[in-house]
Amino acid sequence: MQQTKVLADRSFPRENFTSDVLRILAANVLMILCAQIAIPLPWTPVPITGQTFGVLLVAVLLGSRRGALALGLYLLEGAAGFPVFQPFGMPGPARFFGPTAGYLLSYPVAAYFTGWLIERGAAKNFFRLCGALVAGDALIFIGGCSWLAASLHLGGAAVLSQGAVPFLPGEVLKIALILAAIRGVQLAKTKRVAAGA
Repeated sequence: MQQTKVLADRSFPRENFTSDVLRILAANVLMILCAQIAIPLPWTPVPITGQTFGVLLVAVLLGSRRGALALGLYLLEGAAGFPVFQPFGMPGPARFFGPTAGYLLSYPVAAYFTGWLIERGAAKNFFRLCGALVAGDALIFIGGCSWLAASLHLGGAAVLSQGAVPFLPGEVLKIALILAAIRGVQLAKTKRVAAGA
């Protein structure tokens, strides 16, 4: 199946090593900013953050390979001790042994898979795009809940109540915001093309 250009390539069609590096760095900054949106919850070690929004948006904008690279860079910065993760919990590399490690480690995988679906035309159809975003989000929560269950020795109901259910309304909102942002960019591009015709 032929790959579809992702949004970053359609909006800014220059394709070279420098533009790829700049896009990955911009995605990295986006992730750092999204991580600073964090709300701790008293009954779980997992806070509400903007990170899943960032992961999915990066995947839609950059596609599989560059999305995974951007998220890999983000994790490397955190492992090196830079303050790139949400401000609650363990510092630096210790975060990879804490209760949120599963979420973090799933980010590159979720970005790659979501971006892969986008490259295969998921963004051309509203329902397919929703499906790609939900699938990427599900990968993050599967990784996060699996680690949470193993690290805290929780059963299924406790894992869901601490690692998934409280976050579902926020995830719906994040996906809606991504859909609105993509639609806005697509409409702006259509108007630019029409104005230039």
